[in-house]
Amino acid sequence: MATSYTQPAPKFDAMNPSATYKLASGYDMPIVAYGTFRSVANEVGPAVIEAIKAGYRHFDLAHVYGNEKEIGVAFKQAFDQGLVQRTDLFITGKLWNSDHDVDVVPKACDHSLNNLGLDYFDLYLIHFPVAWNHTGLSNPSWGNSNFGDTPLIDTWRAMEKLVDHGKCRSIGVSNYPLLLLHDLVTQTSNIPVSCNQIETHVYYERASLVNYCLSRNICVTAHTPLGGGAANQNAWQTPNPLQDVVVQEIAKAHEKSSAQVLLKWLLQRGIVVLPKSVKPHRIQENLDLFGFALSQEEMSKISVLDKYVSYKTNPNPLASFLGGEDAFTPQGTDIFD
Repeated sequence: MATSYTQPAPKFDAMNPSATYKLASGYDMPIVAYGTFRSVANEVGPAVIEAIKAGYRHFDLAHVYGNEKEIGVAFKQAFDQGLVQRTDLFITGKLWNSDHDVDVVPKACDHSLNNLGLDYFDLYLIHFPVAWNHTGLSNPSWGNSNFGDTPLIDTWRAMEKLVDHGKCRSIGVSNYPLLLLHDLVTQTSNIPVSCNQIETHVYYERASLVNYCLSRNICVTAHTPLGGGAANQNAWQTPNPLQDVVVQEIAKAHEKSSAQVLLKWLLQRGIVVLPKSVKPHRIQENLDLFGFALSQEEMSKISVLDKYVSYKTNPNPLASFLGGEDAFTPQGTDIFD
């Protein structure tokens, strides 16, 4: 039996705190981002300021998170105070499922940019590979959601026009499985797919998808790099990689936290990470990843922890269909079935 397989080398230096991933569009993306999912009102703004002060220059946002306006206020404060300039930051936004209609795509992008007080996104992603009926720009669908009839490729073509009009510098996707991503890649000729933001962590390595992306120069960004941590554990009783004995032993050997080890494991595999915390010491800690390296033996010990199981929480809008005609199980509808 043949044992050779394609495992592309990382496209950045995981020991360099200033390292960037050069996207297929030609733009440079900082390899550690600050995530804003699950950040509530009166919490996310101060956290973004704290992250900028700590040194983050890549920020991951989404309209459906419901916090764009507060983040926009924080950005303006940072600009006005001279903490950073707009050109110092790499800002990612996302198109929500209920905004896939071709005529809605530019309006949705403008709506988010207006909320944020920005002129353009550095990267704009299709949040999920599914179209829902449009429910209004100020009311992104969640609950009673029904499938729309806009093909994904038509949404992508509308995204391409955003680049042509200077609203986005790069475009990509999020939560795309390999087959859908390959289908998209075979249909793009004008503007490349720059990124696939996915759930990937020590318990869900997804080597086939990750290596496919890297082989096509599609940046992989891990939106759940710690496996959801305590939040997912408390909400859905999922295993918490931060508590894994192997991870804790390696962390102790390096005098680092379990989170830092898990993030470093991803970086050394060539994956951009976007941890999230609103606690100042955690914000700083999640960026302090460049003073140590995991040995090949340690990398291998962590890799064998893979459970090959998606937690179907953050990366799957399962329950959003409940109450609507397109809910097909008591739990909702699994768009990845």
